[in-house]
Amino acid sequence: MTTRTASHPHLILTGLPGAGKSTVGKGVAAVLGREFLDFDQEIERRTGNPVAELFRTRGEIAFRALELELTRELVATSGMVLAPGGGWVTVAGALELLRPPGVLVYLRASPDVVLERMGRSRSLRPLLSAPDPLSELRGLLASREPRYLLADHVVDVEHVDLQDVISLVARLAPGFGER
Repeated sequence: MTTRTASHPHLILTGLPGAGKSTVGKGVAAVLGREFLDFDQEIERRTGNPVAELFRTRGEIAFRALELELTRELVATSGMVLAPGGGWVTVAGALELLRPPGVLVYLRASPDVVLERMGRSRSLRPLLSAPDPLSELRGLLASREPRYLLADHVVDVEHVDLQDVISLVARLAPGFGER
């Protein structure tokens, strides 16, 4: 993994599944001219298995270990826009590996909104395959939000146009405007 903007810290997006980390991250990376890395996609590429299959066959603990391994590799790089999975903040030591100097942005949205946004794709998300995904999301938020709130910036994404969110998050990036 290399980057064209090695002098700037990583910009890390966090939040619930469906909050828009991947979509916003791709847009922000394009605005900034930086490399984008979606952790789930990278882990799928490396293992040859979808995240849902990894959860089913190896379990969440093994998946989180893969996230931590990837995070350790990213310490040697900089300047990227990163979209780890929603539970990455719960991995002991992961956040601390990249911060500081990395900048963490919490894309805040309610469980009701993210569930609606995910629509049918929620079946691809292992932690939301339960009979009551809204209750699952509420539980995830309750357990993860204290870690999400460690972010350098909190951006409410519920009632904001996607392009406006991308512009706002890009302005929060280390080195914005220095191109």
